[in-house]
Amino acid sequence: MQNDQGNLCPQCATAVQHDAIDSLAGLGRWSLARGARHLCLSATAMRLLGMEPGDAGPWSERVVPEDRQAVDTALAALDGSEAAVSCEFRLVEREQGVRWLRLQSVAAGRQPVVHGMLTDITMLKRAALRERFNFALTQYLIGTDTLDEAVYKIIHLVCEELGWEWGAFWALDRSGEADVLRCRHIWHKPDRDYAPLRSAAAMLVVEPGQGVVGQTWRSGQSLWVDASAAASDVARVRAAAHCGLQSGFFFPVTYVGADGRLHSVGVLEFFSAEPRQREAQLPGLAESISALIAQAGQRMVQQERVRVLAQTDEMTGLYNRAHFHALLDAACARGERFGLLYIDLDQFKPINDGFGHAAGNLVLCQFAERLRQLAPAGASVARLGGDEFALMTPPGADQQSLDALAAAILDAARARFNYLGHDLSVSASIGVSLFPLHGADTAQLLHAADAAMYQSKRNGRNLASYFGNESDSQQRVVAAQLLMLSALQDALQRNEFFVEYQPIRDLQSDRVVGLEALIRWRRADGSIVPPDQFVPVAEQSRLIVYIGRWVIEQVCRDLPLLQAAGLPDVQVHVNMAAPEFLDDDLPHELMAIVDAAGVDPARICLELTEGVIMRRIDKTLPIMRELVRLGFEISLDDFGMGYSSLSLLKTLPISSIKIDRVFLQGVPHNRNDCAIVRTIIDLGLNMQLRIIAEGVECDAQLGFLRQFDCTQVQGYLSGRPTELAGLLARHGVSANLTLARRLPAQLAPSH
Repeated sequence: MQNDQGNLCPQCATAVQHDAIDSLAGLGRWSLARGARHLCLSATAMRLLGMEPGDAGPWSERVVPEDRQAVDTALAALDGSEAAVSCEFRLVEREQGVRWLRLQSVAAGRQPVVHGMLTDITMLKRAALRERFNFALTQYLIGTDTLDEAVYKIIHLVCEELGWEWGAFWALDRSGEADVLRCRHIWHKPDRDYAPLRSAAAMLVVEPGQGVVGQTWRSGQSLWVDASAAASDVARVRAAAHCGLQSGFFFPVTYVGADGRLHSVGVLEFFSAEPRQREAQLPGLAESISALIAQAGQRMVQQERVRVLAQTDEMTGLYNRAHFHALLDAACARGERFGLLYIDLDQFKPINDGFGHAAGNLVLCQFAERLRQLAPAGASVARLGGDEFALMTPPGADQQSLDALAAAILDAARARFNYLGHDLSVSASIGVSLFPLHGADTAQLLHAADAAMYQSKRNGRNLASYFGNESDSQQRVVAAQLLMLSALQDALQRNEFFVEYQPIRDLQSDRVVGLEALIRWRRADGSIVPPDQFVPVAEQSRLIVYIGRWVIEQVCRDLPLLQAAGLPDVQVHVNMAAPEFLDDDLPHELMAIVDAAGVDPARICLELTEGVIMRRIDKTLPIMRELVRLGFEISLDDFGMGYSSLSLLKTLPISSIKIDRVFLQGVPHNRNDCAIVRTIIDLGLNMQLRIIAEGVECDAQLGFLRQFDCTQVQGYLSGRPTELAGLLARHGVSANLTLARRLPAQLAPSH
């Protein structure tokens, strides 16, 4: 063995025979006589230290300055310690770059000579560095939302972790006629002035194959550059040399796309103030860096695609309802004045029905494109669903600009849409609300604009209306109806409905022969809701069907009690709504109810208005005939108020008609009312139908009806509506209560 001064060391002669084995294993033996100044090194140890026999100067001078203190401390410990000593340090060689070595000793106790081993741990250090670097790189990429932010963080990480002074990213720019590369991101250490290099990067536009950057991008291969001897990219490389930089490394950022082709999105460049060679650590990490950046780019592209899909209406490409609401929330939070236009296409449904959904979709897409072109800069346009659109103006919009915009949208809607050679026409109804005048948040603004839009529809369509008192009132009505509908559903579940019965008297026998069942609603607090408030609301939904079934069931429960109380032949009249009579299962369901209660269906008379019958005569007439076949009777209610023809009247399977109370109001003093009532009575009698006059409230009306042989009467004169308990208490076991005759047998109408 030799010491590090090149002299033969007799103490280590026994180690020479093992040197060949050490060389194969890459292990360098050394020894140190306590008190000596230099290590005795084997040939392998000298090679690991980059020394040749006869080299001048101690080996410790080859250690990087940052690690020399640790080496000196370890050598001092070898001289005085009985325990094993270990030290790791770096060497810098021009050909091999930075290498890591580990100096280890064997515990020598009090022996005069300390022995140990020198090993190259560069590969272990690089593997650990790669693992640590890749982990940090992955964390950076996961924690960023944009590729630009990710690339900047990666440049910073490479320079900090791997000891490079300058880093930059050259990104592909396709905004012009030809693809070029421009410098997008730069990071450098703050220890020197990099202004010349920054200026050169900012001004340079690189074409494919031009200079080191262009060659790297086109070839897809990494390149080294020596700033002190570069013949290409002269301006930039000279600028790098002027900044004290020596080595440059360039590598492409590439990925394999779904099409199987290699795509290059840019080039990364790094410069170092130290001479770096191909064995430096960055080239070994370049492929991983490139792959991770490309993966992050693809992930962010996919995330952006998902984000766009989540915010966009698939058919039209406009914002969808959810994202538009979020934009409105943000605009309200900023507090600046803006306008909201709520747009609904008129006569769109006939296009869908007549030409199919393809035609309707074409109209929607073309109208969306017209809206997009009309929208001022900074505006947001959305399709809220169906044929409804909305536009939020940029801040500061005044009424004049809103009027002009609304007029342009109306014109755009009226312009024809061509579908397969057919010119299709629609128009638009627009409602306008203003922030903060008409609402302080999204819900209030949309409510106001929607109310104004319906005001446009009520005023003839093809209009733009601002939110005001009239539209607000109408909207309040709609809101009240919705609340009423919810309350009706709760009332049905809580059994808040009850039935009152109004007597129907026969004028010949003066007996109660019928009762009309009238639905009533008593809230939990005891208040009574008038029928004219809740029945029309129930009739607008299928809820009226369930309420109607409940009334039939209640009547069937009450009928046995009425019969036992002295009304054995009483017939109960039940009003039926249009939705009930459009159900083919109605006869079967009613029959099941009366059978379950043990009630004769002839005790039930179903009252229908002319409007109910005539609305769908093709459907209602078969249902009426089936009900009559099963034993139910049918009465035509409010006769004379509808629009049925006499020719059709004779085909209806009815047993009675009811004269509407409006005709009784003028009897016996109004000639026209008297004539109408007499005509109806004569018509009914000739058709062998019972005639029931509603709204009889005075003796004069009663006398007139008797004079012209009206069959039955109903009204306050013969009895007010009352609950079952009151009815039973009033009549007891005898229902033969005679209606007092206060009038002469004959009463002529006035002339």
